[in-house]
Amino acid sequence: MKNILLYLIAGSRGGETRQRILMSLSVHPKNAHQLTKELMLDYKTVQHHLRVLEKHRVLATINKGAYGAAYYIPPEIEAIWAEFGKKYLNAKKQR
Repeated sequence: MKNILLYLIAGSRGGETRQRILMSLSVHPKNAHQLTKELMLDYKTVQHHLRVLEKHRVLATINKGAYGAAYYIPPEIEAIWAEFGKKYLNAKKQR
């Protein structure tokens, strides 16, 4: 799973946006509209990145398919994300 996170955040286009989404969701679950407002991004952009993260099982949904479905980081990913976030963000700051 660490390799998947590394690829999704550091190794592909859109990684910075996915990082911002994950950082926001690490606080508490949100739907696409809430993320759009908070991160000041286009709604379709947020939807795309949510689909990518969900496809790779980095995110899960509450009320999937319903309007306003909330996204969250599953417990098994939270620990990996916390560890990855510290290492990756610290390395990025040092550049």
